[in-house]
Amino acid sequence: MSNSLIDAHGLTKRYGQFTAVDHLDLQIQEGEVFGFLGPNGSGKSTTILMLLGLTEPSEGHAEVCGFDPTRAPLQVKRQVGYLPESVGFYNDLTGKENLLYMASLNKIPRAAAEHKAAEFLGMVDLAGAANQLVGQYSRGMKQRLGLAEVLMKEPRLVILDDPTLGLDPAGVQWLLQLIQEMSAQRQIAVFISSHQLQEVQRICHRVGIMSHGKLVLQGTVDDLMSHLESGGYLLEIEVSGGDGLSDVVRAIPGVQRCEAHGSRLVVEANTDIRSQLVAAVAEHGAGLLELRSHNNTLEDIYLRYFQDN
Repeated sequence: MSNSLIDAHGLTKRYGQFTAVDHLDLQIQEGEVFGFLGPNGSGKSTTILMLLGLTEPSEGHAEVCGFDPTRAPLQVKRQVGYLPESVGFYNDLTGKENLLYMASLNKIPRAAAEHKAAEFLGMVDLAGAANQLVGQYSRGMKQRLGLAEVLMKEPRLVILDDPTLGLDPAGVQWLLQLIQEMSAQRQIAVFISSHQLQEVQRICHRVGIMSHGKLVLQGTVDDLMSHLESGGYLLEIEVSGGDGLSDVVRAIPGVQRCEAHGSRLVVEANTDIRSQLVAAVAEHGAGLLELRSHNNTLEDIYLRYFQDN
């Protein structure tokens, strides 16, 4: 697909008898925010290393921004921004000087680099600390500077490894908003490896869950809800004049279970059917007295999968 910025097929990495990544198939589109989840040792970091051309796959093939990372790692690096879990800078240089040095390594002309440094330091709320030594920066400030560095080369794809680690709640909110803006306004694809499930659920278009080197679940959060035996959504409604309503509700696509307890119905579904449920009550001629929703979260999906496996 022409707008696929990551296109991996059968990607595998073995270290002796140990298989770190096992026949991974993965596609990520332009402007998409993709959450990459899994416990430590599940193969997330090894996958990122292969996508960046920092380690060679044992089997399979990947294209990143149209290039094979193994054969053309420099072309990949020109179009991909990578923010590792621990960001490294020269502590005896200022924030601005760090960005300008990185720009020189990427052969960005000095005038353009000066303009970009000012723009992105402002974007990450570090304009006031541009001339401060990085050795005096807090962890959160270094994380912000890392994002500015990533954006300096105007990447098509950004790979973030646990980007909210060490940020305070206000910093987390700021970062999540920036990621959404990068995706929506700049059409940058964002690949997030994270353990923060609530944050991933808020901003990601799709998620993938790794286990023992395999991508075991992949899709939207609604898609993954269908893997829960109890359904992704639990709804309770209180109605008047609802005789026979349960049969109508069971016919709604996505409903997995509907039980009547007097005037109360308990409904489980693998998608959000609240609007269809309200419409069914009205069309049946019943009165809706109350509707309560107890939706499962990405954390529920994650924990249920690893409890069962």
